[in-house]
Parts: sequence; structure tokens; C-alpha cells
Amino acid sequence: MSAQAPLPPEYFDRPTLEVARDLLGCVLMSDSPAGRASGRIVETEGYIARIDPAAHAYRGRTVRNAPMWGSPGHAYIYFTYGMHYCTNVVTEADGVAAAVLIRALEPLEGLDLMAERRGVENPQLLCAGPARLSQALGLDARLSGAPLQGPDVFIYPGEPPTEIVATTRIGISRGKDLPWRYYPVGSPWVSRK
Repeated sequence: MSAQAPLPPEYFDRPTLEVARDLLGCVLMSDSPAGRASGRIVETEGYIARIDPAAHAYRGRTVRNAPMWGSPGHAYIYFTYGMHYCTNVVTEADGVAAAVLIRALEPLEGLDLMAERRGVENPQLLCAGPARLSQALGLDARLSGAPLQGPDVFIYPGEPPTEIVATTRIGISRGKDLPWRYYPVGSPWVSRK
């Protein structure tokens, strides 16, 4: 993976829903003292604060959601339910609060490290869900705002799927009718069908 250049910040400076679809097939990688772990992105959800009541920044800027308002091509990682981290990719222009939640990965590299971090052996349970993949890759709040071109977190180009499902998002109470969740047809790695 390191022989290929990560996606540049300009790649993320586009409409959020375009980026959400285009990230399918790309590779998310973390590099830490514990080791390297990566997975192919197989499920995403878009969040656009100016029109989406489910977006963290819908009611304005806070300390928690500040990275979402930042420049495109950075991570926005937040803590939820008092126990989990979720990893997002900041999109659109600096000052526009928008992001793509990475919901699931197909594990590729560092499976032993992922299994150790997660406490499970089944590859299907390593990265099927935003909290699981964040734990498996060792992504937490200290990396919120980190550039996605390294040195800790990277997104590399990948092979786009041939067919994509667009459906409603999961685990939200507002904006739940918006079809802003994407995954490849037939992927066994998706968090929930």
C-alpha cells in the first residue's frame, strides 16, 4: 500500500455524497507504533450540516465537532455512547461542516493486530460497523483533525465497485429518511444490509 500515494486533500473538496460513493473501494489505513492495519471501505454515510438534522454540526460549531468545519481531507473522530469512537472524513470546503462516516471495512492488512484490539477472531466482526473499525484500526479522538495523507491515517485509491446500493442511514433519529448510505451490492463485509 505504501508504494501508492494517498488521496490528496483536493479529492475530498467535493460534494459530500459524491465523496461518500467514491470512497467505496478505497483503502483506509492506520500506522501506529503497534503496527499497520488497513481495510477496503465498503460502507459509508454522508452528513451535510446545512441541510441535515442528523449531522453533528447542524446546530453550529462546538469543541467536539470543530474538525468537521475544517479543511477537506482530514479525519473527524468523535466519541459516542460513552464508549465508542467513530471515524469520519471531512469533505467540502474549509468552513463548510460536512463529512462522510466510514461505516465498514473489508479487513486487508494487520488482521492479528485488529483481532487483538477488538478481542475477536472472526474477520467478519473486525470492521463491520463504525465503532468496530475505529477500534480495530486504533483510531480515536487524538487523531481527530489528522490529515488523511499520514503519518498516522491514510486513505488510498482503490478499485470502485461496479454496483452501489443507496439507502437510508442507520442509528439516527433525525434525517433518517435521507438515502445517504452507500455500499457495494453483494458485499459480505457491510455492517447491516
